Order: sequence, then structure tokens, then C-alpha cells
Amino acid sequence: MCVTVALNGLKMHRCQAVFRSFSSVTRCMTTSTNCIRFGKTPCVKSRSRFPTQPRRCASQGSGRNPNEGGYLLGFSIVAVTGAAFFAYRSMQSLQIKPKPKEEAEDAPAATPATEETSPGKDETDTAAATTETTSSAAVFPEKVPYLLIGAGTASFAALRAIRANDATAKVLVIGLEDEAPYKRPPLSKDLWFCDDKEAVANWKYKQWDGQERSIFFEPDAFYCNPEDLADRENGGVALLTGRKVVKLSVYKQIAVLDDGREIAYDKCLLATGGVPRNLPSIVKAGEEVASRTTLFRTTADFKALDETTRNAKAVAVVGGGFLGSELACALGKRGKETGMTVKQVFPESGNMGRVLPEYLSKWTTNKVRSEGVDVIPDEFVTAASFDKESNQVKLTLNDGEIVSADHLVVAVGLEPNVELARQSGLEIDDKLGGFRVNAELEARKNVWVAGDAACFYDIKLGRRRVEHHDHAVVSGRLAGANMTGAGKPYWHQSMFWSDLGPDVGYEAIGIVDSALPTVGVFALATEQDTPKASVEASGEGLRSEATETSVASTPASTGQLANPSTGEDYGKGVVFYLKGKVVVGVLTWNIFNRMPIARKIIKEGKEYDDFSELAKLFSIHYKPEEQAS
Repeated sequence: MCVTVALNGLKMHRCQAVFRSFSSVTRCMTTSTNCIRFGKTPCVKSRSRFPTQPRRCASQGSGRNPNEGGYLLGFSIVAVTGAAFFAYRSMQSLQIKPKPKEEAEDAPAATPATEETSPGKDETDTAAATTETTSSAAVFPEKVPYLLIGAGTASFAALRAIRANDATAKVLVIGLEDEAPYKRPPLSKDLWFCDDKEAVANWKYKQWDGQERSIFFEPDAFYCNPEDLADRENGGVALLTGRKVVKLSVYKQIAVLDDGREIAYDKCLLATGGVPRNLPSIVKAGEEVASRTTLFRTTADFKALDETTRNAKAVAVVGGGFLGSELACALGKRGKETGMTVKQVFPESGNMGRVLPEYLSKWTTNKVRSEGVDVIPDEFVTAASFDKESNQVKLTLNDGEIVSADHLVVAVGLEPNVELARQSGLEIDDKLGGFRVNAELEARKNVWVAGDAACFYDIKLGRRRVEHHDHAVVSGRLAGANMTGAGKPYWHQSMFWSDLGPDVGYEAIGIVDSALPTVGVFALATEQDTPKASVEASGEGLRSEATETSVASTPASTGQLANPSTGEDYGKGVVFYLKGKVVVGVLTWNIFNRMPIARKIIKEGKEYDDFSELAKLFSIHYKPEEQAS
């Protein structure tokens, strides 16, 4: 009866113990009164499960008492009776009672065992046969050669490098989001300018040149199921989404998931990215304000903001950096179509004021205003509240002005996600934040870090932390190569870019900080000097990819170069950021695919006196068709 009832835990163990004790006694009785077994003591020379001839047990003496059979028979009867009574009382105590409603709903449904279940089976096997598995978690190998924590751009670049250097590599990628690795730049750029709603719903967009692209690096078919990874002869890449690694045992080389499961690894990459910052004044404002605030980062954030702003009457963007300015322009375009007002608030004197020199920042601010955005510079938020009467969020600025909005977008920077460092004993950089790594991007033995969360040593520019797409690509690629034994230092200067719509954009590399002395050289632009024209020429919307194929040198142009006068239109040009006479950063304004030249200048580390001559390397007086020829 025991094996036909689905039991678990202590109840199942007791039931099995009773059955085994009872059956072992009865088997010996049916065989011979000379062989009485209680427990697991085997009979000597017994070749069958149920011996047909009397056998002496290993515990019996060599002699035989003539009255032994009677004694043994009486003892056997007593033993069987006792065992039966014990079994009966045990079954009574193990009766299954109805569970309370809440408990019954949460408990897994029991699966009855079959009548053929052997009483001699191991208890683990029996329990597995009688209990339904309720966990829907994916199955993955106990150990993998390559474990990538994080499923963003850096992680994808790393797995590409790993597979390129180790053709049969088995790679497991664990990501918190439910999506496969995707490109983040289109979330604040191209997707907002795509009029095809169906395409956007499928995470597709049109580049400035009209070509349709997907935000995903690879289709789902590129990845295999985690449970199949170990058996793939030629290796592969498995993806485990919706899971978080909460701890890393660096010395044991084991990662612990948020559901308690563990996975061992040979090499591990931390590409945990970052978490959008919020303002304390907005955090303190309560749930009503929080529910009307977007901290823009993921596909889920894009989807929510896209839906919200289709019906909103007023939106406020807090932050004047890359992301805040891009989103302000995108929402300004929507506002022109729907009548929605867009206000942008930030403490700097102009858009992107921490990167661009003041004159260029103010020109950019005027450009953003022309996109339909009410820009409020030199102001910061001191308080936030929810007004029940208007059903809007109220922002109080430092001069007392009140900004009302149906929805807020907060874009004030990124906090590197270093939670694993605190849980795993890894070093965090006190000044810049992020996992502190060496020039090879290694944090500990067999543990590398790439992307936004890496605070790395740049052999040319010192210790840095960078939060841009191209850095994620470059650092991920290097970390992946080093995981396969390359042992290369970080020397390749990554670039970043920003577009304020299809007509104005810039690319930059190195240390671009408006606090540094700068020299800018500009010229009049043509219709071909726009982000849209650049994409049309290269066919690549992610300009960090296009710039890799551009030439490292160009012919010098002729003509006099000079800084524009105040109020002049900054059509196109190049800005050099200096430490002394050494160029440590370069920004090209409406000049595209020239980063290899800028990278070479920074790498050489020379001192310059004539920056007009240096600017000629960027051929700002050449037309695109002349450069192509």
C-alpha cells in the first residue's frame, strides 16, 4: 500500500523503512527457518534473491541444535506479528490530511508511484518517481568552460572573440533581462524616428539611409539551450535569461544564482553594465512620482516610454548629457506631431556641457530648441511632488520655478553595477567606481571585467571607466581574447558618438572633458556633412562599426583654417582636448569615420604647436566624393 500513495519527505522515508523491514523478514521465512534476516546481512553462498535451499547466515555458528527449528519458528511468528502491527500504526500516523486552501494551492501536485516500484530501490529514486517537479528553471551544465555574466554588448563582443579563438568553445551567457543580447543605441536614437509601428514592435528600425535593421545582434537560433551545451561536439553559445548571479566564489570558481543553484566555471567574465541613477529629490517624492518616472536603459523602458508619450500632454526630461539630449530631441519630434510639450532641465550652461566646449554647447542648445524642446539650463531640481488635482508631477527648481509634467524622464548618468564585487570580495575603485581591473581587464585569476562596470588601466591615459557602446565592444572583445590566452593590454582607444536627429552629430575619442583646454577648428558644412549622409555612405548605423573600416590617414587639405566667430554656424570641425601641448581627446563635429586618425594622434602622445596643421589631417575642406576618390 505504501508504494501506491504519493508521499514526500519524512513520511515517504518512514513508509519505505516499514515496507523493507517487513519484507526482509517475510522473505527469510519463506526460504528457511535456518536463515532469519533482519536488515541487510547477506546469506553465505546464496546465488538467488530467494534461496530455495537452507543456507547458513554469516552470523550463524557452524553447529546445529536439534531444537533450533522450533525456536526459530516461534521467534519468526512473533517478529512478523510485531512488524505488521508497527506497519499498521505507521500508516495511521501517515494518513494524508486535506491541506489548508493556501497551502494546497502552493504545493506541487503529487504523482502516484506505480505498483511495480521495487521496495528495494534507493530512496532518492523513489522520491523522484513519486514527486512532481515544479521548478520551471532551465537546466544547465554543472560546469562550463566559459561563463559570461551579463547579456549586453560587452558580453556579446566577448563571446564572439572567444569563439573566434577557440572554435569548439562552450559558452554560457546569463542575463537578467528576458531579451537576447541587443544594441542599446537605437533605443534613444533610431527607434524614435521610425514611423513603422509594426517594425518597432518587433524591435526593428530604419537607419538614416532607410535600411531596416534589428536591435538584436543575432537571431534566437544562434543560441542553443543551456541543457544541450555540454553535449555539443563543436561547442556553442547557450543563453540563460531572466536570471541573476548574486555571488561569485573566486577561489572555488563557482557562481551562485538568485534561485540558489550553482555553476562552476573555468573562465568568467563580468559584464554587468550599470544601473541608471536617480535624483534624491525624486526618490523621496513617493510612489505616485516613481510610477510616473522613467530611468531609461532597457527595451522595457523604451516600450513603456513610447506608450506613455503617445497620450501624454507634457513630459519633462531631467539631464542634459548624451542620453537626456537625444531623448529630448526624439520626444520633441513626437511633440510636434501630437501637441505634447517637452521641457528639459539640467544644471550645466548648455546641452552636453560636460563634454563640449562652452561655445559649442550653447550652439547645441539652440539646435535642441529648434527640435521643439523648451530647454531650461543652469537649473536643478530641489523637490518633486504629485499633485492630485492635476494628476501631474511637480518639479521645483532651485530658482523657485515649477515644472509640471504627466511623465518624467531622468537621465543623469549611470551607476556601475558592482553588487557582485561586494558579495564576492572583488575590488571596487573608490574614485571612478566599477570593478578595478588591470590593463588586461583581469580582476582576479580567471575573472575578467568588460563594459560600463570595468575600471581599467589605460596604458596611455591612466585609470579610466567609460560608459559607451564602442567601449563595450572593444573591452568585451579584448576580455574574450584574453580569456582564451591572448594576454593583451588595453591600448585601443574606444570612441563614442551622439546624434541630435539626422542632421547633427559628433564622434569623440579619448578624454573629452569640457574642463580641459580645447582648440577647435571649423569650416562650413555641406549637405553631405550629416549623420544621415554618413550612414548612407557607409551602410552602417552603428558608427563605431563603420569607423573600424575607415582609413588611418588622409591627404592634407589646403586653405586657411580658423575658429568660427561668435554666433557663426558650426557646420563641421574638429576639437582637440589638451593636457599641456599633448592631445588627450578629439571630437569631430559632423565629420565622420575619422576616429582612426584621432586614435593615432592620441597614441603617439606628441606635443603640438600648430593645431590648424593638425586639423588638416581630418580633411575638413574635402567633400565626401573627393575623399572617396
